[in-house]
Amino acid sequence: MRHFFSIIGGMGTEATESYIHLLNERTPASNDQEYLNYILVNHATVPDRTDYILDNSKPSPLIPLMEDIKQQSQLNPDFFVIPCNTAHFFFEELQNATNVPILHMPKEAVKEIKIKYPNAKRIGLIATNGTIFDGIYDHEVQEAGYEIVKPTEHIQEETMELIYKYVKEKNEVNADLYHHILDEMQNELDSDVVILGCTELSVAEERASNHDFKVIDAQSVLVDRSIERALENRKKAID
Repeated sequence: MRHFFSIIGGMGTEATESYIHLLNERTPASNDQEYLNYILVNHATVPDRTDYILDNSKPSPLIPLMEDIKQQSQLNPDFFVIPCNTAHFFFEELQNATNVPILHMPKEAVKEIKIKYPNAKRIGLIATNGTIFDGIYDHEVQEAGYEIVKPTEHIQEETMELIYKYVKEKNEVNADLYHHILDEMQNELDSDVVILGCTELSVAEERASNHDFKVIDAQSVLVDRSIERALENRKKAID
């Protein structure tokens, strides 16, 4: 197979399924051959990213992720996508391990703010403890000229409950809790826009999008960039 991309997924599996669903749904295709060529690596046993970031004595996700990148690189994909925000803590190490470009999920999400919400100034972030702690989004948001708004301890506890207790553990979305978190970020912390910086939150948005809050769904943005890049590569191959 030529002109395909590789998806390093399974972090978690339901979030990866959401990415694949949106990818196929949004691809402009009217027959089988117009869909995109890709390889999905659903590496569900990659150690928890947040656990390691908060405690380096825990098993490292970098080792299996590095193995996946090196193995897939031998197949010569056009690019990689990693539909897990927290895994981008290891982005530089992973990119240095291959000549194949890796789409940078947080960078692409922040770029989308100017397109979708040009007047936004205060950018809220909800994500795992690992992403909040390691500042994956802080640099990108501030580099783009925005003020980043982190959740309070109470909101962070609610967010982790939504991510781990509901989406990861039960494959359920507590819509009321999700909407409550967005309300707190927007109306209590005065965020103009809220970035969904965890793919389990993207699952929540997919299943409970019946709200009026302004959000940037990082996984949704990654889907659009994946399609754009794949179609560009296909066109170049035909030309």
